[in-house]
Amino acid sequence: VGSSGTVSSAGYRANVTGVDIGWWGLAASIVPMVVVAGISLRRRLGLERSLAEATVRAVAQLVLAGWALTLLLDGDTPMVWAWAWVVAMVPVAGDAARRREPRLAGLGWMTAVGASLGLGVSLATVFALGILPLEARVLVPVSGMVVGNSLKVVVVAATRLVDGLRDRVGEVEALLALGFRPAWAVRDIASDALRLALLPQIETTRSVGVVFLPGVLTGLILAGVDPIQAALVQAALLFLILGTAAVTGLVVVFFGVRVFLTDDQRLVPPTV
Repeated sequence: VGSSGTVSSAGYRANVTGVDIGWWGLAASIVPMVVVAGISLRRRLGLERSLAEATVRAVAQLVLAGWALTLLLDGDTPMVWAWAWVVAMVPVAGDAARRREPRLAGLGWMTAVGASLGLGVSLATVFALGILPLEARVLVPVSGMVVGNSLKVVVVAATRLVDGLRDRVGEVEALLALGFRPAWAVRDIASDALRLALLPQIETTRSVGVVFLPGVLTGLILAGVDPIQAALVQAALLFLILGTAAVTGLVVVFFGVRVFLTDDQRLVPPTV
């Protein structure tokens, strides 16, 4: 960054002024939510209350996060607070998964274990290999994106797993009766659950840059970063997200099927 306030790289120069929408801009951006509420009223979808709650919570939570990040990114703030924030993400993600799919007992701790493993591998990769600098401004946002996207995969995998065991109970019981080990009897159901959960993230990775521009890429460009460098950062993050999501989903499916299997190799199928 030179004295003129610009960033130079590969012939690219951008004014690093950022984008400041202000409170008025935020209020104006709620117009699409009003449109959605109108559609809900017109079509009797019953989503008005949920939309209002989602809007208020999103603004409140993001403003709170922004305030916390402001304190965290202060040069005098110890790095330990950034790590504490990252550690806190894991049980919160587990609790969110548990509430979204209550039919799978123990989903909270499964998610926490899977997210810890996946996030640990991802962070070790980017920081140990020097892909990204180990700083609070990098650690917290990257961890948040990785854990947040893994949560979506977990919920889909858990839902598909429970539905599969419920709908294909006869198939599983027949395989068990023929002497197949429980792991083999439920293997196809577990694999289908994980596959269907990962497909949206794989398609996102496949279509990025063509169908849509992800938030990180857009944000970095708006901040004046060289578009090529912004694209490379976005690609690295997409790979981290997909890898962590796969590990987390695998842990959930691996332990999830065992919730419905007894020690004497019987299936206790979900009832709902």
